[in-house]
Amino acid sequence: MIELKNRQLEILQIVKQNQPITSENIAKILNVSRSALRSDLSILTMAGMLEAKPKVGYFYVSEEERKKISNYLHTIRSGNVMSLPVVIDEKSTVYEAIVMMFLEDVGSLYVVSGGYLAGVVSRKDLLKAMIGGADINKVPISVIMTRMPNIVICYPTESIYEAAEKILLHQIDSVPIVEEKVINGEGFYKVIGRVSKTNITNQFVEIGK
Repeated sequence: MIELKNRQLEILQIVKQNQPITSENIAKILNVSRSALRSDLSILTMAGMLEAKPKVGYFYVSEEERKKISNYLHTIRSGNVMSLPVVIDEKSTVYEAIVMMFLEDVGSLYVVSGGYLAGVVSRKDLLKAMIGGADINKVPISVIMTRMPNIVICYPTESIYEAAEKILLHQIDSVPIVEEKVINGEGFYKVIGRVSKTNITNQFVEIGK
C-alpha cells in the first residue's frame, strides 16, 4: 500500500469530480505550477489510481477497476508469454559466450550441464572477465557464472506478475522458465523459456490495447 500525501489525495478528488481534466487545470485549482505537480501525477499514474490520455487529460481509476487489472495480471501465465531461452554449455569459453550474447542480443545466457540448468552468466560477468586480463579463449564460463542454487527461477505456471516481481526484486534482466525433473531423488531444472523485461513490456502494451 502507498501512503499518499495530502496533495495527492486532493488531486485524486479533483480528478474524480472533474474528469477528464488536464494537468494545467489541476494546477490552477490547487494554485500551483504544473511542474510542481509532475511527480505527484507520476506517482498516482504509476500506482494505477489515475489514467492519463494524451490530449484529453486524467481519469480517476476506482479501486474496483484497479482490482480487475491486478487480477488479470495474475491470470497471465509466464509459460504463455515466454520467449525462447538462449543456452550455452558450461564447457564453452568466455569468448564463445561473448559471441553468442552479441549474436542473440540478450543480457544473460543460461548455462547448462548435461542439458540441465547449472548457472547463468550476465554481461557484467563477461565484462569483469575481460577486464581481469584472463585469456577469454581458454577460460570456461563455468569459472565466472553464478551457480545453482543462487539463480532466480520461474515456473511456467507462475504469473507474469510474479516473474516481474522477481526481476525487480533481484535487479536482473530476465528469469529462466523451468520444468523440474527428479532423477535418482535429486531435482534438476530443464530450461524451456525465459521472461525478460522486454516480454513484460510487450505484454503491458497488449493489455493497454
